[in-house]
Amino acid sequence: FMDAFAEGIAAGGFRVARFEFPYMAQRRETGKKRPPDRAPVLEATWHKVIDHLGSPANTVIGGKSMGGRIASMIADDAGVAGLVCLGYPFHPPGKPERTRTAHLEELRTPALIVQGERDTLGNRADVAGYTLASTIEMVWLPDGDHSFKPRKASGHTEQENWNCGIERILAFMAALSGA
Repeated sequence: FMDAFAEGIAAGGFRVARFEFPYMAQRRETGKKRPPDRAPVLEATWHKVIDHLGSPANTVIGGKSMGGRIASMIADDAGVAGLVCLGYPFHPPGKPERTRTAHLEELRTPALIVQGERDTLGNRADVAGYTLASTIEMVWLPDGDHSFKPRKASGHTEQENWNCGIERILAFMAALSGA
């Protein structure tokens, strides 16, 4: 999933940098599955990556699910040009009443959230009831789940949804860069 999106964005002429949060790097090294680090560690990791990349004013950050959520939590403070979230976790699975949207109500950073219409962490009906900042643009992928995979009966394919997501991200980034 992330390889396809990184490659698609890079093919569109944008530099893509990927990294691992500490818990994922440790999982890769030890083979032992562990839960994600606490939010302060994840946020600090994002800040280190942004500092390493150079000018935040020319940087768009983002990620899939929790990675995008943490990016959205630090975007304003980091002063980045934009934010792209893939499959944002608007709420825990099966708990739409426990939203993770408070910071999104006041987000100043231009943002694009690419979401499957039937994502169990925030489907189209769920998100319609949330208050989101005017800086956030939502892109809904037809019949997509959390990884944008549609059901066969929908007539859509996972690849079509991925391609649509990549195209929308490229247009968003081009608009931010003035290209």
